[in-house]
Amino acid sequence: MGRIKFAFYNHASLNRLIDEYFECSKNDTDKTAEPITVTGLALYLGFYSKDQFDNYLQSGRYAWTIKRACFKVMAYYESRLHYPAPTGAMYALKCMGWTEKPKLSKSAKKPTSLKVKLIETGPQPAASEKEVTL
Repeated sequence: MGRIKFAFYNHASLNRLIDEYFECSKNDTDKTAEPITVTGLALYLGFYSKDQFDNYLQSGRYAWTIKRACFKVMAYYESRLHYPAPTGAMYALKCMGWTEKPKLSKSAKKPTSLKVKLIETGPQPAASEKEVTL
């Protein structure tokens, strides 16, 4: 298997491509502009599959720089939450690992047991309909 050819060859060229991608996709009012996506970013950088992109994020030479660019994509989706119909952005963020529930801190302890004490007040319930008077 041959060496993979990317559209970048050093940090400067990678950063230039990332900036170009976000600049081209920045204007929401321009109907010809492509929306900002992780897949769009990966294609712009020269990746040809999601697996290749994911593998490179794990152990590639410029993984930190590309992870930061993916974080910029998340920031874009997060900004879309303030628009009138944010469901697409919410879905995208959930796919990127975001959750609606806050995570408990490691220092917060969950109760191991709960003691319940029943206190009887008021009249006792009727055992049958014959005991009920109106």
